[in-house]
Amino acid sequence: MNRREFLECAAILVSGVTASRVGFALSDDQLTYLAAAPDYASKPVNYFTPEQRHIVAAMAEIIIPRTDTPGAIDAGVPKFIELMVADWFNDQERELFSAGLGDMEARFPQEFGMPFHRLDAAQQLAILEAMEAAAAASPWYAQGNVRRDFISDAPFICMVKELTIWGFFTSEKGASQVLRYSAMPMRFDGHAALSPNDSSWAPYMFL
Repeated sequence: MNRREFLECAAILVSGVTASRVGFALSDDQLTYLAAAPDYASKPVNYFTPEQRHIVAAMAEIIIPRTDTPGAIDAGVPKFIELMVADWFNDQERELFSAGLGDMEARFPQEFGMPFHRLDAAQQLAILEAMEAAAAASPWYAQGNVRRDFISDAPFICMVKELTIWGFFTSEKGASQVLRYSAMPMRFDGHAALSPNDSSWAPYMFL
């Protein structure tokens, strides 16, 4: 498997979905890996500090908030992010992520008198939008740059967004309660027409 395929598997495992409930969109290598994988969802992880966990959870929830459908926290995205940084990132990626998270941890108590996760949602959103604007020159934002390898030197905000999006939309809640999925055994039609008000199809079929 390449790194992207492993990321997909890890998202499924963290979400608590078993291999028997994943549809045929996965490769044979991925299905083999998932069938033999330990219970990754319950694996303890202690890479972030408690304060950093609050920051990551707040960032993820701003990116995909709870509305009438689940948000990032509901789908277990914060733990997914921590597991990916601890287990999956290479040294360069981990260093960049840790530096960005450390900056978030240190800067806002000085600027606002309170940590990022205690700011109101409007302030948090404005901060993330400013971070995105500052990172706009990164290749991560190249138009049509979707199914590609993880960019190791991507800015911190890009790493958080990518992990949040992948963790959420490959979780059971994201795929079954936000995206559309086919519950027909061994049948999935990703080209089926959608009306203007329909959400996209989930990448996996849950049985």
